Amino acid sequence: MDLVAKLPALEAAALANLHQNAERLKQSGTNAQRSAATALLPAIEAELANRQAAKLAASAAKREAKRATKRAV
Repeated sequence: MDLVAKLPALEAAALANLHQNAERLKQSGTNAQRSAATALLPAIEAELANRQAAKLAASAAKREAKRATKRAV
């Protein structure tokens, strides 16, 4: 299994750490590290965006549930 397939299972802190490392290696790594980081960054950033969208959707759903409860009272 490659690293991209493991991204959804990573904890938030591990994903953030991986993102920071990939950004650093893209700038200052060896040619192989730069290439690997450049290839991996879009998948990491997509996973981060998906998680952020899910978090926003959950917050919106929670707010709506709270509003519905207040309307019902």
